Amino acid sequence: MAHEHSKIDHYEKQFGIIAIEKGYITPEILIEALKIQIEDEVEFHTHRLIGEILMEKDYLTAMQIQEILNTIFKHRP
Repeated sequence: MAHEHSKIDHYEKQFGIIAIEKGYITPEILIEALKIQIEDEVEFHTHRLIGEILMEKDYLTAMQIQEILNTIFKHRP
């Protein structure tokens, strides 16, 4: 399970960086989303994906999320 969690962390870090590189979000928006993610984990013991948070806040569209995921899994190690 720990190995699976580290894979998720790796892809989420990539997800945010790719979203910035594509010009979809700014570094400040990514930091805001990461803070929300951490607060949710601490307060509710639940892990929400960065893409989910960014879409909920209207920073990303479903199509942009799909493009980012395509990029991540196309270059997957």
